[in-house]
Amino acid sequence: MSTTTTDVSRNTAEAQSAEALLGEPEPWESWESQLVGWSIGIALAGLVILGWLVNTFILHA
Repeated sequence: MSTTTTDVSRNTAEAQSAEALLGEPEPWESWESQLVGWSIGIALAGLVILGWLVNTFILHA
């Protein structure tokens, strides 16, 4: 058996093992989806505020 064949079979075995361990992902609850949405919204608002602060106090100094 060549090195390439051994590497391919090892990678295949690892992928099958990972699939067996992980299984199917469970669906998200609605509160988890809302948490992600709020987190992204707060992050975007923070970027806007930070951009305004930098523009006001650093770039116009």
